[in-house]
Amino acid sequence: MPSHASDSASETPGTSRDTSGKNAAPPLPAPLAVPVADSHTHLDMQSGTVEEALAKAASVGVTTVVQVGCDVNGSRWAARTAAAYDAVHAAVALHPNEAPRIVLGDPGTGSSRQGARAPGGDAALDDALAEIDRLAALPEVKGVGETGLDHFRTGPEGKDAQERSFRAHIEIAKRHGKALVIHDREAHADVLRVLKEEGAPERTVFHCYSGDAAMAEVCGRAGYFMSFAGNMTFKNAQPLRDALAVAPLELVLVETDAPFLTPAPYRGRPNAPYLVPVTVRAMAAVRGIDEDALATALAANTARAFGY
Repeated sequence: MPSHASDSASETPGTSRDTSGKNAAPPLPAPLAVPVADSHTHLDMQSGTVEEALAKAASVGVTTVVQVGCDVNGSRWAARTAAAYDAVHAAVALHPNEAPRIVLGDPGTGSSRQGARAPGGDAALDDALAEIDRLAALPEVKGVGETGLDHFRTGPEGKDAQERSFRAHIEIAKRHGKALVIHDREAHADVLRVLKEEGAPERTVFHCYSGDAAMAEVCGRAGYFMSFAGNMTFKNAQPLRDALAVAPLELVLVETDAPFLTPAPYRGRPNAPYLVPVTVRAMAAVRGIDEDALATALAANTARAFGY
């Protein structure tokens, strides 16, 4: 997920194209007969222009994308891009791993693309949250996220900042009537706890759903949307497929999280919204339904989740 974005809404600051080996873009899949939306992507991490990405996606039946911000700069870029393109909706937030970097500082050696930063303390986090709040009011912004908890990349020293940020994003989403987009990595119980304590927004999306079937039943009872990414196709992802099998169909979404989590058989190569059909077909096989029927549900669910 990105933590930096270009100033231009038409340019995506990705790497140069490579047409061979592990960096080669996978081929176009067969088009879907029923158009769907990519419920979570990071165009600012992908190579080429926004126009190219959208055209390629549309050519295979992916006609809408939700561009997700992970920091202040990326969220501003998401909002500008959504304002510029009818096919793009924006979500804005501080990623769970961004909040501790703001408060505690960042040596610049991790996954952040902003380089080294001095500790800013709670005041700096408040300033960043105020900007997310401002962006969340914009009509082109349909979601607040990705926010949540990440116990994989953030250690104990950063958990307080992470949870405070998550709670603030929940409040922002509810006040503006926007969807809440959750990043939950190795933090299932704590994410569910905070949602219960704060009161979840009416529309809550678990991006890149990573729980098991039991958690999917919990989310289903709560009315939380579950968005499945390309990793549900991986050989070791049977728990995700089990979760998809029991998730209420009306709460299921599909996403790329591009450029990450490229579906099999292209795992490790660059992901992009045009590869959504690969995941849709794998999901249809798990559900035991026709891909057109699944695509119809996915399109309706994503529009309902993000209010467009």
